[in-house]
Amino acid sequence: MKPNTFFNRMNRKNLPEHMQAAWDDSMAVHDDATFVEVLGNSPKIYDWYMDDFYKKIFYSGRIDIRIVELVRLRLANIHGCAFCNRGDTIDALRAGISEEQISNLENYQNGPFSDKEKAVLTLADVMVLTNPNGSVSKEIYIECKEYFTDSEMIELGVIMAVLCGMAKFIFAYDLVEKEDYCPFIPSKN
Repeated sequence: MKPNTFFNRMNRKNLPEHMQAAWDDSMAVHDDATFVEVLGNSPKIYDWYMDDFYKKIFYSGRIDIRIVELVRLRLANIHGCAFCNRGDTIDALRAGISEEQISNLENYQNGPFSDKEKAVLTLADVMVLTNPNGSVSKEIYIECKEYFTDSEMIELGVIMAVLCGMAKFIFAYDLVEKEDYCPFIPSKN
C-alpha cells in the first residue's frame, strides 16, 4: 500500500543537498521518496534522526551491528512496513545476517539463530507496537543478561523505542509503503 499523505512534499530541487542524495537513494530502493520529501519540511528533524540517532546510537559500534540489524528487521517485519523491510533487509545482509535467518525471523525460536540472537529477538517482541502489554519479565532479563550488560540492554531498549516511535510516526503520517498484512493500515471512514 503506497503512501498517500496529506503533508506537503518538498520537491527534490528544494531539499538540502544531503537530502537530495537521500531522495535519490530512496527512489532507487523503494521507487518512492515520500519520507524524505515530507521531512524536507523540517530538515533539522531529519538530521537528528539520521545523525544523532543512526550515526551516534544505532551504528555506534557499542552493540554488535548484527544484533541491532536483527532487532530492527524483526520490528519492521512485525509492524508490516514494506519500506523498512526492503531497506532493513539490504542492511541486514550487509551486516552478515544470512538469507536463511531473514526468512526465519517469524519463527526465530526454532530458526538458525544463536541463543544470544534469540534472547535479543525475544526482547524485541516485548517492545513491538503490537504488544501493548509487553514487559521485561525476570525470565527475559535473566536470558538477556547472559549475553548483554544492563548498559547494552538499556541502549537496545532506547534503540527499539525510537524505531517503534518512528514506525508509529511514519504510519500515522502515511509516509511509507505498508505490507498488506500491516496492522496499522487506517480504516476507511
